[in-house]
Amino acid sequence: MFLARITGHVVATQKDKVLNGQKLYVVEPLNVKYDEATQKPASLGNTNRAIVAIDAVGAGEGQLVLVVQGSSARMTDITKNLPADAVIVGIVDTAVFNGKTFYQAQG
Repeated sequence: MFLARITGHVVATQKDKVLNGQKLYVVEPLNVKYDEATQKPASLGNTNRAIVAIDAVGAGEGQLVLVVQGSSARMTDITKNLPADAVIVGIVDTAVFNGKTFYQAQG
């Protein structure tokens, strides 16, 4: 499982029929950038990677989400019979590391 930001969406009119009705988002895996002096997280950094993931939780563009890949991606109620390799399984409200909040959802 990894943290990612939803950076876009995919529209595919020609696809396997079992994918009809599924929301497909472009997610960018993130990493936590550390302040070397304090050894604490300073911010979330981009990895410049793009992965297409099926949305299993009703997420939206711009949100920070939890993503699973591989066999774990086919373990949700929505994806158990789909050809899925990446699935959004959670929407992050807050992320804390070493007692420091490095992400807080707006609103």
